[in-house]
Amino acid sequence: MKPVQSLNHIGIAVTSIAEQRSFYEDTLGAEFECIEEVLSQMVRVAFFRIGDVRLELLEPTSPESPVARFIEKRGGGLHHVAFTVAELPARIAELKSEGVRMIDETPRPGAHHTRIAFLHPKSSHGVLTELCEPIEE
Repeated sequence: MKPVQSLNHIGIAVTSIAEQRSFYEDTLGAEFECIEEVLSQMVRVAFFRIGDVRLELLEPTSPESPVARFIEKRGGGLHHVAFTVAELPARIAELKSEGVRMIDETPRPGAHHTRIAFLHPKSSHGVLTELCEPIEE
């Protein structure tokens, strides 16, 4: 099984999409795509594209959001790196069999028409790593 197909996106934790949007669009020249709310994660997500790379600005919608807790502990900034994979349930099982600690042991709905699962940062050298599988609409 091909473990990773491509870089899917880079997630950046922010307290306010509105306050940071102009930096990404005007300063960096990123193309704004859309804003989506992911209820299960309690976040609003703004999507930007720079070439082949997508950036996600993650704004918590609740103090109980994992992103809100991240910001409270570490401040805003780089939150995670996401990779596109095929057959996400099989990939999760394979990683677990290799001793990789998972935050998500089954796929869950993600933004931008994907199913997702996170690896625990202790198993990925301190980097919160997300696996994304595009789903058919």
